[in-house]
Amino acid sequence: MFTRTFTHRSVVIKKFTPKSPEKYTQLTLAEREEISLGRNSNTPVCEIAAKLERSPSTIYRELKRGRPCKNNVQYRAHKAQMQSDERKKASHFRERIPNKEIKAYIVDKLRQGWSPELIAGRLAKDNRSLKTNYETIYQWIYEDRPDLFCYLVRHHKKRRDRGSAKGKRLPKVLYRTMISERPRYIDNRKEFGHWEADTAISRQSKAAIMATVERKTRFLLVRKIKSKSAPCMHEALVKCLGEYPLRNRMSITYDNGTENAFHLATNNCLNTKSYFCNPYHSWEKGSIENRIGILRRYFPKKTNWILITQAQIDKVVKEINSRPMKRLGFRTPYEAFVALRS
Repeated sequence: MFTRTFTHRSVVIKKFTPKSPEKYTQLTLAEREEISLGRNSNTPVCEIAAKLERSPSTIYRELKRGRPCKNNVQYRAHKAQMQSDERKKASHFRERIPNKEIKAYIVDKLRQGWSPELIAGRLAKDNRSLKTNYETIYQWIYEDRPDLFCYLVRHHKKRRDRGSAKGKRLPKVLYRTMISERPRYIDNRKEFGHWEADTAISRQSKAAIMATVERKTRFLLVRKIKSKSAPCMHEALVKCLGEYPLRNRMSITYDNGTENAFHLATNNCLNTKSYFCNPYHSWEKGSIENRIGILRRYFPKKTNWILITQAQIDKVVKEINSRPMKRLGFRTPYEAFVALRS
C-alpha cells in the first residue's frame, strides 16, 4: 500500500508501506528488466520500488546480489534471474543420504551383491542409529549414483514362456513321487531338513555343478561334478548331505532330469525321501532356482566349470550364505541353519 509522499529531485514519490497480510513473492524476470532499465537511466531506487510496488530494500538487495562481479556496477536482468534460479534450486536440494557412514555401508554391500532391501534391513539390525529405507537407496542410486546401477539385481533380456516347452519328450526317471504328494508342512517350510537340488551346466565342457538348498533356511551347498550324470549327481548329494544328522536331511525335491535317475540310491544312502516337480514346472522348486540365479552373478552362463576350482565355488557359496534375507528376518541363511541344526 502507498500512503505518504515526499519530494526527491522535483519528483513526487509515494513512500512504500508493506502490505503485511500478503505473502512475499520473488522478483520476476519482467521486474528485473524494469530494475535494469531504471538503473541504466539513473532512476532513483525509491522510484523504481514505487513503480514495481516493492520495498526499496528489496531493490537494494537485488542490485547487490545481481551484479556480475564486484568491479562491475552494471545490473543485468537475465544474469540476475539465472542467479536467482540457481539459489532457488540449491535451497530445495536435500541430499537423500547425507550420512557418509551410511553411504559407505551401502556401496560396500552393493558390491557384495546385496539388494537395497537387504541393505536397509540389515543396517537397522547392525546399527539402530543408522537408518534408511530401501526406496531411498534405490532413488539415491538412480538419481545421484548411476555408477552403482550395475550392482542392482540381474535383468533378463528375454523371459521364456513357461509353456514353451510343451510337447518335448519326458525324461525317464523311474519310481517318482510327484510334488503333489509332498506333505503340506514341507510345502509351507514349517519343518527343517527338506532340500531342493539342481544342476548348472557348462557349454564348453561336460563339467557341471550340483547345488542343493535347505528350504526353510535357504542354506546353500554346491559341489563341482565331472558331468551332469546320475552317478555324479548321486555322489555329490551323498557327500554334501551325508555329513549332517538324519533330522537335517529328510527329503530332496528334484526336477525330471535324467541326472536324478539314481534318486532311490540316494535315498538309501541318506535315509531321505524324494519328490519330483511336474514336467517343465521348474518354478515348483523356486528356492534352488533362485540360489542358482544368484550363483550366475558370479559364474555367468558362459562359464566353463572345468576351469573353476571347488575352492572358488566354496568362497562364493560362503558369501551367499552370509547375505541376510528379508524372509529370514534379515538373518543370514548360515545363521538360520546353525540355529536349527542338530
